[in-house]
Amino acid sequence: MLVYLAGPLFSKAERAYNELIGSALEQAGYQVIMPYTLLTDEDIQAAGEDAPGLIFGTCLKHLSLAGSVVAILDGPQVDDGTAWEIGYAYGQGKKIFGIRTDGRRAGETECSVVNSMIQGSIEEIVKDLPALLRVLKKFEIEFSKE
Repeated sequence: MLVYLAGPLFSKAERAYNELIGSALEQAGYQVIMPYTLLTDEDIQAAGEDAPGLIFGTCLKHLSLAGSVVAILDGPQVDDGTAWEIGYAYGQGKKIFGIRTDGRRAGETECSVVNSMIQGSIEEIVKDLPALLRVLKKFEIEFSKE
């Protein structure tokens, strides 16, 4: 299964966490699209004023190719790019799985894990990497029975 890994990627810590998740997914047998590896800093610099369009188009193309999305949901609210990717993937009928290790409540109600629109788009939100791998495996088994 080709998985698009959506999540914040602007700090070294965020990239390191993305790499940890991506590596674990690859070791479990998944092909992983990590958006921040799709373009180099040189590609972005060379695009100049067209850089936002280049980033958008490149990520959109790869998101469209993926069969499912794993979304990193940590933070006081879900990263805006991640939220957009979740919405797009949901609209395309893709299965979305979330991982949130952050203990803060980020939704509108006592029962919310994150914003209700995000939470409603996601098959399941888990609290750690082993649980994410279990959920993905369960999904594969259920999908193969259909």
